[in-house]
Amino acid sequence: MKSLKNHLSLIVALLSILFSLQTFIVVDRAIASYKENLANNYSLVVVSTKKLQKNIIISKNSLINEINEISPDKVLKKLDGEMKKRERNFLKLSLPKFYKLKLSHYPSPDEINSLTKALLRDASIVKVETFSRTHDTTYKLLLLFKSVISLFAFSIAIVTILLISKELKIWQFKHNERMSIMALHGAPIWLRSAVLFRLAIVDAVIATLLGFIMFSYIASSEWIKEQFAYMGIDVLVFDTLKDSLVMFGVSMSVSIFLATIIVLVHKEEV
Repeated sequence: MKSLKNHLSLIVALLSILFSLQTFIVVDRAIASYKENLANNYSLVVVSTKKLQKNIIISKNSLINEINEISPDKVLKKLDGEMKKRERNFLKLSLPKFYKLKLSHYPSPDEINSLTKALLRDASIVKVETFSRTHDTTYKLLLLFKSVISLFAFSIAIVTILLISKELKIWQFKHNERMSIMALHGAPIWLRSAVLFRLAIVDAVIATLLGFIMFSYIASSEWIKEQFAYMGIDVLVFDTLKDSLVMFGVSMSVSIFLATIIVLVHKEEV
């Protein structure tokens, strides 16, 4: 029963690290998807005194993906009953040219400033409307959300690593007498510590399998899908192959690394 309890403690600790890691991965994917969605809906408006050459404007900055002229017909149509056709045509000719710029990705404030400066170097462009207040607020909220999740995941990882170290040390003390007898008989350190490493490897495999089952279930949850659909984004919650390999690598690396540290510290004490 005690052996099962020690195994369970180590597995739960490893599972906590895997949960934190996968949560961070999902949040990172969600933010990337949301930024892509924002980029598709976000655009700049450029005001020019004359018709712009699209290829020249696109070449000014790699951030520019597409440029489309905004027709003034919709605005002028509202004035049909207020002015004559000749006056309306004259007004249309005298109006500046308006262009909508689509970007390749959702930009940072620095990228927006750099793009604005590049565009304003064109003598015919008199104004660039970036909607900076709304853009900056959204971008800062995305960064804040990602930072909070990163800090949360890091904190859990530190606490669980300390817990894993404690559990492995308990197992070392339990087998200390047997290890000392083997040392007196000239057994190498890797053989004396085989039980500790076996514990670390077996529990890492079990934690990975449990993590796989848990996130496979979460990924198939309709509630999770509905939440992302509500936000207008499509997020891969769990990549069966890639994320499983990452979880296995992390759990195995953490377990073996901590077991090695404990063995080396024990060797120095002896």
